[in-house]
Amino acid sequence: MSTSRPLFKHIRNHTSLFTELSQYRDTALDSLGFANFEFHKVPKFITEDGQRLTIEPERSIVLPNVTMLSGVKAKLEKHIPSFNMVENSEIGYRYPTAALANLDAPFIKRMRSEYFHKVDEDRSICRPVNLSYGIKSRGKADNRQEYEVWMPDEAPEQNPLPLLIERYGEDLPNDVRHFVEQPSKVHGWMGVKRAAFEALYTDKKLCGDLVICIAMSVDAYNIGAKPDLSFSPEADSSIAVSNAELEWEVEGYYAPRGWQFDHDMVWSAIQHTLEAVNAPLVDMYSNTLIPIAESKTERILSTLTSLGVTQEEIDHLNLQPWEFLQTESTHRMKHKDPNHSVNLLGRLNRLFYQPENPLPSLNWMHDLIS
Repeated sequence: MSTSRPLFKHIRNHTSLFTELSQYRDTALDSLGFANFEFHKVPKFITEDGQRLTIEPERSIVLPNVTMLSGVKAKLEKHIPSFNMVENSEIGYRYPTAALANLDAPFIKRMRSEYFHKVDEDRSICRPVNLSYGIKSRGKADNRQEYEVWMPDEAPEQNPLPLLIERYGEDLPNDVRHFVEQPSKVHGWMGVKRAAFEALYTDKKLCGDLVICIAMSVDAYNIGAKPDLSFSPEADSSIAVSNAELEWEVEGYYAPRGWQFDHDMVWSAIQHTLEAVNAPLVDMYSNTLIPIAESKTERILSTLTSLGVTQEEIDHLNLQPWEFLQTESTHRMKHKDPNHSVNLLGRLNRLFYQPENPLPSLNWMHDLIS
């Protein structure tokens, strides 16, 4: 493992991970000559009628494959004035994610898990742990609402609503709260390998004294062709789609100590930063961009629908997301061999390691985009 990527070392320890990331971010800020600046998270977005929404300010582009993003970090630094990478901020994730709502639902439900490998552990498998449950507003529109909680390891099947209320309280809108209460059904799965890094952006004219913190990631992903990841005659595979996505999200900002918070000014700076990153990327990849108006989770749904998977099939399977944490399921048997149980985890691993559509290693991806 490269010594220049220290954040690969963490094992399922998000506290240590994000604490160390903040230290690298502070060091990068100091190297740029900003003294007495303090970090702030992206604030709640206050609507005209006074609602406090948890907003995810992000953008992304989709490409046919991840190799097209070769050298993208250096290209961004070259084309965007005052865009500075945070040294040592690289981290890699591998995770499966499930779409838990159909195409007609007003929001998307998502169950996602992540895994940090132990040092020198066999990396030919992916074992999901740490289930997170998320709600997002639909589509790939700008600044979607997002609410997410970590499910307890000992009870991943529990109703997530009390956890969401505990975390977001009065900021959890009624339509989101009511949607969480509806029963969830797994409609399909995606396997993702993610190379992530951070950058700092300044623009005195449009962002004032603020230094905007940007989290960027390159995702290589496979979408399963059936909800239970079994072989699909229509796709001639258990995998239907293999693409890549470059995503950038504003995660916070630095302001001078004592700076008076201004909601509209902060959100104006956020919007400008997102567009400042978007412009050169659209120019660089204009000939290869795949025009998609869906989030990755929604792409699971539309992919399965395009292959003829029906709601009746999904209802019959009645998959539960935590079943993919188990090596075997005692009540799921192979269709052609009722005496043998289905290895759901083995099927999940095919999203990552199927010979015809392998997802690259995390270090390889980081080398590629540098």
